[in-house]
Amino acid sequence: MNATRRTFIKQIGLGTAGLGLVSLLPGCQSLRPRFGAGQLPRSTPEAEGVSSTGILNFLDAAARAKYELHSLMLLRHGRVVAEGWWTPYGPEYNHTLYSLSKSFTSTAVGLAVAEGRLTVNDKVTKFFPDELPATISENLAALSVRDLLTMSVGNTKEPTHDMVKEENWVKAFLAAPIGHTPGSTFMYNSAATYMCSAIVQKLTGRTILDYLTPRLFAPLDIAGMTWETCPRGINTGGWGLSVPTEALAKFGQLYLQKGVWRGRRLLPASWIDEATTFKIQQPAPAKPKRPNDQNDWLQGYGYQFWRCRHHAFRGDGAFGQYMIVMPEQDAVLAITSEVGNMQGVLDLVWGHLLPALQPQAQAADTTTRARLQQALATLALPKAGEGIEPTSVVGRVTSRGAAIAAHIAGKTFQLEPNTLGLQSVAFACGEKRCIATFRDAHQAHPMICGWDHWHRGVTALPDTPPRLISGGAPKPGTSAKVAAGGAWKDANTLELLLRYYETPHHDTLTCRFEGEKVSIEMIASIGAVKRPVLQGQSAC
Repeated sequence: MNATRRTFIKQIGLGTAGLGLVSLLPGCQSLRPRFGAGQLPRSTPEAEGVSSTGILNFLDAAARAKYELHSLMLLRHGRVVAEGWWTPYGPEYNHTLYSLSKSFTSTAVGLAVAEGRLTVNDKVTKFFPDELPATISENLAALSVRDLLTMSVGNTKEPTHDMVKEENWVKAFLAAPIGHTPGSTFMYNSAATYMCSAIVQKLTGRTILDYLTPRLFAPLDIAGMTWETCPRGINTGGWGLSVPTEALAKFGQLYLQKGVWRGRRLLPASWIDEATTFKIQQPAPAKPKRPNDQNDWLQGYGYQFWRCRHHAFRGDGAFGQYMIVMPEQDAVLAITSEVGNMQGVLDLVWGHLLPALQPQAQAADTTTRARLQQALATLALPKAGEGIEPTSVVGRVTSRGAAIAAHIAGKTFQLEPNTLGLQSVAFACGEKRCIATFRDAHQAHPMICGWDHWHRGVTALPDTPPRLISGGAPKPGTSAKVAAGGAWKDANTLELLLRYYETPHHDTLTCRFEGEKVSIEMIASIGAVKRPVLQGQSAC
């Protein structure tokens, strides 16, 4: 091991035996409870040169655009100047990152490089001699770790959706055709990031979650994080990491500070520079909807980080998970959300938050700051039936749905055979809540839904929560946290809204009653997720 690598291992606190330390910590699970939820320092916007008006304008513009944001945390000079969560989301909860997970995988590779375990020029085939196809093409032989990191594998078709159908993802990836010279062509490739995860695990004997715990998460006081795995126990890498919003902000601040955290070097500055600077150009669309220089997906790509306009860089994930670092402004922005127009959110960042970042501290504006504090403290997503004019101040069940609620009380509706495996459902509607109890062949799934408020609980209802990709999905029967609400849309229609507040997604169940029959339409917030309409008949 050369002197530079020995110095780095000593600096990150693993000692000269650092290359073998993780093997002494079984699963690293015992580390997590010892680290508290250490928070970033807080300040006021104007004290750090940020306009409260600019932040308010961003919130107002996002609301007008009907962007469903879940959380926001803005840092300036290393201090949090604005933070908010849209109820039922909250600061203590994890949030699925989707492809923002990739930036953490890149960090694991950077740490492994710094520890001398590999280089980015290493060929991918050397790590998996037992998984290679019978014939190794010239392009597969040339494929390097750098090509994985820069999304320039050269696949003719993005291999992820085919890969996750297999039990051995590594073997499936290596068998996928590579029609272009590696390093020559950018094509977004989540499977390539999975391979980075597999390489780190091959070299260390630990998942990247366990590998990163003593090196990244514990020093940043991040605990409780989870990461999905493939059927062989390898973290999915390109997606599947869940952390709280403040963890994203800390991660961005670490990169802004070139790898130093509270006086301790966690990651080499040289790796951060290499990972976040331009490496390859994304191809422009055939029919651009905006000028290329205004498209934040055409500013170049690094090692699992996107370049942005205004000399910024970011990690991002599907449906609007953002970690944006603005070096020139000494600022970091973390956002979680469920939005379709991810560029639209970035446009609001550049249009409102970027101009709010001034070079000097601003004069205190107590009135505007109070407005901002009030706005951030009262952020909330629409509840079930919101927009329906209530007919009773006591509860919607007492008037609009009273007759049908009484009619269905105590009845069980037998459901026609369906792909979800649900066999029956029963409803119990009271003054403060409604309980819908679904049953399958194995267990009951009671869903407690508050009238005009969220009821927090857990559910293992089949095929929930909605998700974008099947690979790494929790096993059937795994519970998810849910905030549930209910409302009567009319005298015969009950709406149940299920927000899975550790994911970006929600389900809307529309239950229509007609005599002794019920039909239940279960619509996911992801359009690609399709479920059958459940049809039920009461025996009474």
